[in-house]
Amino acid sequence: MAEGGTHLKKPILLLAVLMLLFAACGGGGATTTTAGGGTGEEVTPEMQTLIEAAQAEGTLTTIALPHDWCNYGAVIEGFKTKYGMAVNELVPLAGSAEELEAIDANKENPGPQAPDVVDIGLAFAPQAKTDGLITAYQVSTWDSIPDAAKDPEGFWYGDYYGVLAFEVNTDAVENVPQDWADLLKPEYNGQVALPGNPIISSQPFHTVWAAALANGGSLDDPAPGLEFWRQVVDAGNFVPAEATGGTIASGETPITIRWSYNALLNRDSLAGNPEISVVVPPSGRLAGMYVQAISAYAPHPNAAKLWMEYLYSDEGQLGWLSGYCNPIRYEDMVARGVVPDDLAAQLPDTTGAAFPSLAQVESAQTYIAENWDAVVGVTVIEAG
Repeated sequence: MAEGGTHLKKPILLLAVLMLLFAACGGGGATTTTAGGGTGEEVTPEMQTLIEAAQAEGTLTTIALPHDWCNYGAVIEGFKTKYGMAVNELVPLAGSAEELEAIDANKENPGPQAPDVVDIGLAFAPQAKTDGLITAYQVSTWDSIPDAAKDPEGFWYGDYYGVLAFEVNTDAVENVPQDWADLLKPEYNGQVALPGNPIISSQPFHTVWAAALANGGSLDDPAPGLEFWRQVVDAGNFVPAEATGGTIASGETPITIRWSYNALLNRDSLAGNPEISVVVPPSGRLAGMYVQAISAYAPHPNAAKLWMEYLYSDEGQLGWLSGYCNPIRYEDMVARGVVPDDLAAQLPDTTGAAFPSLAQVESAQTYIAENWDAVVGVTVIEAG
């Protein structure tokens, strides 16, 4: 999933269109309680069997789940408390490619360094399936996950999405940029950074792509995004270091572009020290979805399934929503009246956001990865 500041995780679809699709696909969502419950109903016999099998394994091994990403810290604690499970957390700042590499590297040695589950950028999912690194599992709430957001065989399934936003340390930056063109202004010399390496990670890759949408490109033409970041470099504004919550707060990377939920959570965590401004630019609004999957070599396969049941229950989905993420079952939950008004109200304005198809994500990712060095010519140094 998450990628410490990164995470490389349809024809052009506006947010309203996708929401209609979600409602159409999610109208028949299951209402029976699953492992993650939240409805107050009794746990089914099948779920009780899964819970006991997972508890017998005792541990779930995750990877690349920073606690400040989409409220994962609270989500993990909720899972541990609910089921009395231990959670072994590997490499919180890993990127999607590194998550899959960890599965592959440990498939013959299912020890403590072998992840049970991954949260990866959508673009990485098809190849992971082709390579046999992930296995199929359909959660109990499967029918309420939109068809467009899941592999029909159950090898991967969308979990949440957000839009890209400017996160700005206003103690270090006097005038907060409002749109992409502002990032080229001389006043931002040495202040603009990406949230990781766009060659290997989803969040910075999407940042380059979003810049393309704001500069004459499209979901099928990411080239202007590379040209834009070349201009940022030429202007002297680019900082070749991965922007994280810590570097933003310290002023090392006072301006960055991150998923809206990461930026808003970091703003809250800093509690005004320093002050953080979060701006969803009016142009180049690009939504990005991440997906969950279970390792085909999971040392704790039942714990992995139980984790998925928890994440896709109402309780788990509301956990992500509490972290400013748009959970994938959101429309189903709204239709059933289980989304608190205060949580719904905290989501940022995403009007006009473009939702790329899987084919467009794969094509754009390949293009940007292959051309970043030649066009932009800067290597982003990722956080250790």
